Amino acid sequence: MELRVTDLACARGGLPVLEGVSFALTGGRALVLRGPNGIGKTTLLRTLAGLQPAAAGSVSVPAEAMAYAAHADGLKATLSVTENLAFWARVFGTGGIAAALARMNLAHLADRPAQNLSAGQKRRLGLARLLVTGRPIWVLDEPTVSLDTASVALFADVVRDHLAGGGMALIATHIDLGLDEAEVLDLGPFRADPARAADAFDRDFESAGDDDAEAFL
Repeated sequence: MELRVTDLACARGGLPVLEGVSFALTGGRALVLRGPNGIGKTTLLRTLAGLQPAAAGSVSVPAEAMAYAAHADGLKATLSVTENLAFWARVFGTGGIAAALARMNLAHLADRPAQNLSAGQKRRLGLARLLVTGRPIWVLDEPTVSLDTASVALFADVVRDHLAGGGMALIATHIDLGLDEAEVLDLGPFRADPARAADAFDRDFESAGDDDAEAFL
């Protein structure tokens, strides 16, 4: 199994942010995206996950192979920790709830409503969803936000085990997870030409017409 990205271009709010992005990810490997805030890491991951169209290029990935975890934890506030995982297990047609609770150190919180969890506990529960998806490709946008040092190490071990089982991980993070299996992709060289981005904005603005243009003022 392989995730292959070829000459991909991504836009945010109609403005090009990245262009010419190419890489391949195979089983047992991780790729860490690096670059300053605003360069387009989230935009790239959303494009790969199919949440927005690519401006150009192609993404080749097997159907239903990808699990995406972003800034939102995707929790039902009134459901317990176990019930939240059971919900997602039903969505993906899988099981393994007890194992996911144990791996993310949530077993002692199994019956607690999600709304009563701390920020770090909610994050661990959100990430535990990955373990019940059964998907081999994890696409992760800043997964360690709100996690303390011990929880970051715990999550790194989970990712490491996922890779050892033949899975893949594409991660946007500023934190060193200590993954020997990971390569780093600096998005700096793929930043879209600012002049071309300005031209694209001008074209979109002009095509809006006089009435729509007044709405920007």
